[in-house]
Amino acid sequence: MKKALLLLAFPIIFACSPKKQEVKTDSKPQLDSLMKNYYQDLLRLSPLLATSIGDNRYNDLLPNTLTVEHRQQVRSFYENYRDQLKVIDQTNLSENDQLSYELLVYNCDMELEGLQFKDYLMPISQIRSMTLTVAQLGSGTGNQPFKTVKDYDNWLARLNKYLEWCDTAVVNMKKGMASGYVIPKALTIKVIPQLANFDHGAPKDHLYYTPIKNIPADFSAEDKSRLAKAYEEIIGTRIIPTHAKMKAFIEKEYLPLCRETSGIDAIPQGKEFYAYAVKRYTTTSKSADEIFALGKSEVERISKEMEVIKDQVGFKGDLKSFLANLRTDKKLMPFKNGDEIIAAYNAIHTKMKPNLIKLFEKAPKSSFEVRRVEAYREATTAANYMQGTQDGSRPGIFYFPAVDPTKYSTVGMEDLFLHEAIPGHHYQIMLTMENKSLPDFRKFSNYGAYVEGWGLYTESLGKELGLYESPYSYFGMLTAEMHRAIRLVVDAGMHSQGWTREQAIQYSKDHEAASEQNIISEVERYMANPGQALSYKMGQLKILELRAKAEKELGSKFDVKLFHNQLLDFGSLPLSTLEKKVNDWIEKTKASL
Repeated sequence: MKKALLLLAFPIIFACSPKKQEVKTDSKPQLDSLMKNYYQDLLRLSPLLATSIGDNRYNDLLPNTLTVEHRQQVRSFYENYRDQLKVIDQTNLSENDQLSYELLVYNCDMELEGLQFKDYLMPISQIRSMTLTVAQLGSGTGNQPFKTVKDYDNWLARLNKYLEWCDTAVVNMKKGMASGYVIPKALTIKVIPQLANFDHGAPKDHLYYTPIKNIPADFSAEDKSRLAKAYEEIIGTRIIPTHAKMKAFIEKEYLPLCRETSGIDAIPQGKEFYAYAVKRYTTTSKSADEIFALGKSEVERISKEMEVIKDQVGFKGDLKSFLANLRTDKKLMPFKNGDEIIAAYNAIHTKMKPNLIKLFEKAPKSSFEVRRVEAYREATTAANYMQGTQDGSRPGIFYFPAVDPTKYSTVGMEDLFLHEAIPGHHYQIMLTMENKSLPDFRKFSNYGAYVEGWGLYTESLGKELGLYESPYSYFGMLTAEMHRAIRLVVDAGMHSQGWTREQAIQYSKDHEAASEQNIISEVERYMANPGQALSYKMGQLKILELRAKAEKELGSKFDVKLFHNQLLDFGSLPLSTLEKKVNDWIEKTKASL
């Protein structure tokens, strides 16, 4: 799950009270007003976020997030709201309002803490880059709408802002080269062919021309002609040259000065940055050392379960050999093309449907689709979920990559669908967006440990949902859990323990069944986005701990549907807040027995 955060394209006029008021006033209306203003200002601050949730007011904007001016606007935004929160009397707030208050404080403090780091000097990587985001939007397959003439004009305006971002990215990378803020060489090598997709050719053959090829038939002939000419011109005279210039710079100037190290701790303030990333993504106070040790313990536990399945299917050999065999066993790779994989995922959904109502009281109203990742980003993109819109105009979408469909294994398909699709991210995200009891800002908050922890937790529900009937499918669930446990080891290993990329790749190969290509892609993902990969296992372990506690203390009165309500009814939460909510529910339930 990824969201555009903290983006701004013009000076904000904050719809809020002056700073540093001394007199505390009636708290409820003041907090309500503040939350509404915060949300509206945040959408103006983050136009890509607005687009992603179907709010089209700012579809022509794309902020230059790399400038000093932008970062100061971000700082002013969060300082302003943090100051306003200080003057609100919390005494008579309802439980839900108190929770909203605490989440606003948490958000402001976390964002302000992050502004001290200079990651803006490393603006491009193979998985985190505006170049990739804009390519997906411009292809017409993302969340940028291309339904009206205004939509088409909005995108032209946004492209012009993107070109400014590209120029600043090169300037910032040069500053980074001079001060030690550069990405690993292994990642830079992967960026070059990505840019090569957009730096040449006839404009009409360019990915960014795709919306013109799909232009609505009801547009007037004049609009069709004007837009086609405008798109061809900007692609030919600006988009292609800008990407060519950036690729040449990265290949000839940037790459030679990139670092051989793998971990973020190698850059200035790197150790402090990773400690912040751990706190941000796990929403805990655990250290990198603690997480590294926990990961090794989980890998050992899951390995023992894997041994049981290996013996059950009669494989002769050690676990490492079994894992290697799974990577090449053609019986587990029955697909000829991507459409067959999509059909198989839809069949998984159909199979589980009768059992979903046994575990969940609520289901999203939003529609849902399975799609293959687009070819231009398939080699470097993991499976993911893109949220739908509140108005139902865009469905929730589960994307899976299949660079070579004939090598796509069935082993991990059921657990992947549970995690990324149903009842994983689609349930969690869309139920939150549809929840009318939540203020708007909470509908779109995204605490990684909660969101990804929920996704990984739902993988454990497979048998309850009628899946994992094959030992290979259950082993797929174990391999997915192992994959997340490995992440604790290799992410913390590379960024805090001195591990190299090669050590991380070998450790992964020794303990999971993924192909070497996928393992390399995953390890390089962790290198590019320190700490994010920790969120899955840390969140899952906390949710499993809370369920075990509820089952033990409530006994026969435990109702899994009501437990799941506690996890889904309040939106995304930091883990400490989630634990408090569940514990309160357990105590209230016990008191009512």
